[in-house]
Amino acid sequence: MATIPFSAPPADDMIFEIGDHVEVLCDHDFEDGRVRDWLDGVVVKRGHKKVAVQFHKNVYLTDGWMVPDRVLWCAVTSQNIRKPVEKRRTKS
Repeated sequence: MATIPFSAPPADDMIFEIGDHVEVLCDHDFEDGRVRDWLDGVVVKRGHKKVAVQFHKNVYLTDGWMVPDRVLWCAVTSQNIRKPVEKRRTKS
């Protein structure tokens, strides 16, 4: 399979592989309502420009429609997708 040449290589922090855990800023169900916040998902398909992320919760498009199969496509260079942020544990 031929690869598409880049004018500049993608940043290392923007390279996602199938099976990677990521966070996506999207509309999703939380408790009894719908919120727009970061949601954990898994990369299930990857291309040169976009990645498909699948979630365990229902996700919605900005116009309110629920996404079938809970899979959202995101541009690799989008600000709405990132590697998971380490959550700090509070001392008990």
